[in-house]
Amino acid sequence: MTQEYVIHLAREALSLALLLSAPALGFGLVVGLVISVLQATTQIQEQTLTFVPKIVAVLLSLLLFGSWMLGILTGFTTELFTSLSTMVR
Repeated sequence: MTQEYVIHLAREALSLALLLSAPALGFGLVVGLVISVLQATTQIQEQTLTFVPKIVAVLLSLLLFGSWMLGILTGFTTELFTSLSTMVR
């Protein structure tokens, strides 16, 4: 196992983590912005009002994109396990 391969593997893992977290974070960001604008216009400053819609949005995004996320993750894991045979000397 070379140093370049370890760096490549770490880069792939980090980019995969960013790719898989993007839908949930994006949905949470959009819902948070909508709730913030709603709070600013109505002057309701309840702190707990933001948490429930964000949690629901993240759960919905996981339901919508869960199979896609699982497919990408299993593909990466399969690629990692098949490359183990070439790493062992």
